[in-house]
Amino acid sequence: MTSAFIATAFATAFTIIDPVGMIPLTVSVTANASPAQHSAIVDRAIVVAAIVILVMGILGKPLLDSLGITLPAFTIAGGALLFLIAVDMLFGRKTGTKQTAEEEREGAESTNPAVFPLAVPMIAGPGTIATVLVLVTLAGGDGQKLTVVFAAYASALAVTWLCMRLSTQILRVIGTTGTHVVTRLFGILLSALAVQFVLNGLAETPLLHH
Repeated sequence: MTSAFIATAFATAFTIIDPVGMIPLTVSVTANASPAQHSAIVDRAIVVAAIVILVMGILGKPLLDSLGITLPAFTIAGGALLFLIAVDMLFGRKTGTKQTAEEEREGAESTNPAVFPLAVPMIAGPGTIATVLVLVTLAGGDGQKLTVVFAAYASALAVTWLCMRLSTQILRVIGTTGTHVVTRLFGILLSALAVQFVLNGLAETPLLHH
């Protein structure tokens, strides 16, 4: 197992989940909640997101195999999806791969936003699921690499939990501008990772090995 795989797994997990980017949304959807309710909502959101990520990490590879989807194809598709998310992050746009306008309205009307929209689709959205599947597939059944992948997402979720728990205090300190700056930096890193995924997929496709 190379250090490159470890770096890729952790960088991908943190950039796609974007713990700092969850701060404004958490403040928004828990605006009318008491401190105890706020904590409970955040705890439940992280637990649900972790379950979704774990289930997809375990069942994703057999699902791809049953559909006849190859690793290069999925790596390229995952890279393309990540690049779209990265562009939205860089330009400060709300990405439709996480939450549509209709879902946002439904989330605002929900009495308990832990599952929706916080856990799904904001934390464990299509982009997160795609990166988990790509990394698990790249691990190729290697126990050490699989451990690294799940450790990376566990770490990202732990930091996200902390950011969401302290969202009001953090937002007061760094402000909305600071949050946007960090999100854009994550966007730059994510765009590079997305391009690398596409290049890796192209390098492994049989079309280039004739």
